[in-house]
Amino acid sequence: MNQTYAVAAVTVVVLATVLIGALGLRISRTTSDFYVASRTVKPGLNAAAISGEYLSAASFLGIAGLVLLQGPDMLWYPVGYTAGYLVLLVLVAAPLRRSGAYTLSDFAEARLESAQARRLASLFVVGIGWLYLLPQLQGAGLTLEILTGAPDWVGGLVVAVVVTGAVAAGGMRSITFVQAFQYWLKLTALLVPAFFLAAAWLGDDAPRARFDAPAVFREHTAVRVDDTVRIDVGAPLTVTVSGRVDSTAYEQRRVTLTEGVHRVEAGTTLSFPQGAHVPRRAATGTDPHPASGREDPQSWSQPLAGGRDGHQLYATYGLILATFLGTMGLPHVAVRFYTSPNGRAARRTTLVVLGLVGAFYLLPPVYGALGRIYAPELALTGAADAAVLVLPDRVVGGLAGELLGALLAGGAFAAFLSTASGLTMSVAGVLSQDVLPSRGVRHFRLATALAMAVPLAVSLVATNVPVADAVGLAFAVSASSFCPLLVLGIWWRRLTPPGAIAGLVAGGGAALTAVMATRAGLAPGGWPHTLMAWPAVWSVPLGFLTMIVVSLATPRRVPAGTPAILARLHLPEDLVGRPPAEDVPAESARVQGGRR
Repeated sequence: MNQTYAVAAVTVVVLATVLIGALGLRISRTTSDFYVASRTVKPGLNAAAISGEYLSAASFLGIAGLVLLQGPDMLWYPVGYTAGYLVLLVLVAAPLRRSGAYTLSDFAEARLESAQARRLASLFVVGIGWLYLLPQLQGAGLTLEILTGAPDWVGGLVVAVVVTGAVAAGGMRSITFVQAFQYWLKLTALLVPAFFLAAAWLGDDAPRARFDAPAVFREHTAVRVDDTVRIDVGAPLTVTVSGRVDSTAYEQRRVTLTEGVHRVEAGTTLSFPQGAHVPRRAATGTDPHPASGREDPQSWSQPLAGGRDGHQLYATYGLILATFLGTMGLPHVAVRFYTSPNGRAARRTTLVVLGLVGAFYLLPPVYGALGRIYAPELALTGAADAAVLVLPDRVVGGLAGELLGALLAGGAFAAFLSTASGLTMSVAGVLSQDVLPSRGVRHFRLATALAMAVPLAVSLVATNVPVADAVGLAFAVSASSFCPLLVLGIWWRRLTPPGAIAGLVAGGGAALTAVMATRAGLAPGGWPHTLMAWPAVWSVPLGFLTMIVVSLATPRRVPAGTPAILARLHLPEDLVGRPPAEDVPAESARVQGGRR
């Protein structure tokens, strides 16, 4: 890809973000504008903003990479991501808006009348937000490194500076316009190149193989493996090797790999003949030389398509539950519903989001399928997420390919900026209300810097954290903690503070512990590994069951104001009036240059 065009595209996206954010600052007049856009955002604009922040790098780049690696098995990801809004529409959207809260922590305190429940909810909001922010920063660094050759920390720093400035300057009013613009930019960035790629594919002599057919090399291809990997060869395959395979060193030597799993050391170059099947990357659990090199960085994506345990059906259910039920508890999604004028507008917003997100998710699988034909070596190099970025040059080529690649580069960077903006806004809102000593615009801006500084520092230290890995962890924790809290808090009058607290700790804590232990390599093989790697199947029921059992055991702890808050959650606003929590701190204060 032409670096000049890529840099220009990224620069245009950054400048547009800054300019639109400045527009939001000009019309942010009150503290209510700053925190919740004065709760006046109409469904169309709000839906575009929600879609913009929800469709992160995991959607723009990661889905295509997963389809390239494993074929149609990975289509469960976009299905789960989209269907999550259906649950949110039916069970949560309108009542959450009618609560009058600003954050999930506010909702917990208003519903349970418990400061302890609020503090625990705040801890989960910040934790999930930082888990989600980390891959956005690292993904931006890797993308800018691929496009321009810049050091891997530059992209994350650019995103951190731009997002912190936009959120701190104009707050919710500002990022609403920014995220709506970035949704349409991302959709255009995928849609326009997809037409050119499809047209070139139809006019090419590419094999019209089934979508789930094994990927093959269309020409003689040399692949350099930068990280130690294990490959699964389905049939004897003769390749030319320069490096180490199965602990044996070779120098430009033809080697026949037998059927089965082989270890390829970092720095090895494999030359494949035309028409050879692309070997699959294997999981690391049965590696005969576990201490002889780095762990396969793509092993996290294996369970659904023949991982080491082979329990694909269970893993699929774990993925569906995590994405299907985790959406409602994501802090950057929930906070946007507080900007709707009323509960009816919140429902309409969610309905529009279903359409916008569903339309977007039709496109990444197209890039993944084409990547299996035109860039199959990415499955071995650990750069499968780059399929979207390299396809225009591979398929179209010339100036048109470079321009289309630049458009995709701009869309990818917009994905990092929009999601990071929403996450920073939600985390900063909790920090300013529950951590800093005073509330208000000035302290919110300080909280914004803190919300971004922690994941930025971690991203500079922790390397090779896959985007979808951390995002999937955030969904699993959200589904196991906030999903039970929201559903029972809205629809069950007998929920008590001890029950809610116990359920948050049991469900969310168990999911977090299980996945972290798996990532650290502490889970044993077989079913224990599968259960811990995909915990939503058991951690979500655990969260619900714990909340119900402990609440039934503490019937005297049901808050006195439960009938009133439930009436507020379920009745139209014109019947119950404006809730006391509707006003954010110092709502009538003017916002000018950071002074109230």
